[in-house]
Amino acid sequence: MSNTQTTKLLTITPKAAEKVLTFMKEEADKPEFLRVYVQGGGCSGLSYGMGFEQKAEEDDMVIEENGVKMLIDSYSADYLKGANVDYIESLMGAGFKINNPNVTKSCSCGSSFSTS
Repeated sequence: MSNTQTTKLLTITPKAAEKVLTFMKEEADKPEFLRVYVQGGGCSGLSYGMGFEQKAEEDDMVIEENGVKMLIDSYSADYLKGANVDYIESLMGAGFKINNPNVTKSCSCGSSFSTS
């Protein structure tokens, strides 16, 4: 496992961090990390995923911000440079949103994206 990164590959807003920490406390196995990743799929080619983890894998980068330790694998790191995890509440619902400056095209449903 690599050391904690000092450069901000990925950031998380205070509001999103608060929600993540609340959800982590509700989990029975008390996870230590939030994994943020990119995977193939969706109508634009790539989609985001998030989940809780107990430990980091060997190729993971660990970024700690606003009390949340985030894991990013080496594949996802290329697509998440400079991205930000936020939590949005609106009349249409609430949920996490990843704001990514690398996205060049996203699908109309908003669940997948592509980069140049």
